[in-house]
Amino acid sequence: MSHIQRTATGYDVGASKKRVNLTLNEDLVRVAQAYTDNLSGTIETLLATWAQTERRKREDDQEHRRKVAAAWNAFDERHGRFADEWNRDFMPDDETR
Repeated sequence: MSHIQRTATGYDVGASKKRVNLTLNEDLVRVAQAYTDNLSGTIETLLATWAQTERRKREDDQEHRRKVAAAWNAFDERHGRFADEWNRDFMPDDETR
């Protein structure tokens, strides 16, 4: 059984490398190459950081939505549904409280 070594970003750091075809601004690549002797490694690090940030944003958004739903449910339990007093005119008689 192989052991998958994952970083905090959640990807397999031991996975094989894959060639990809990217279209990048030629001058930007030239400038970046002046700062690193391993452009692929630099881009991989930046991509991993970006992926981790995006995952955290989604997790935070899901948690926020869960908290909002819980707060509305708690409000409904204590005070009834917010729009019930206006909806009664539009509901069949057997569904009104």
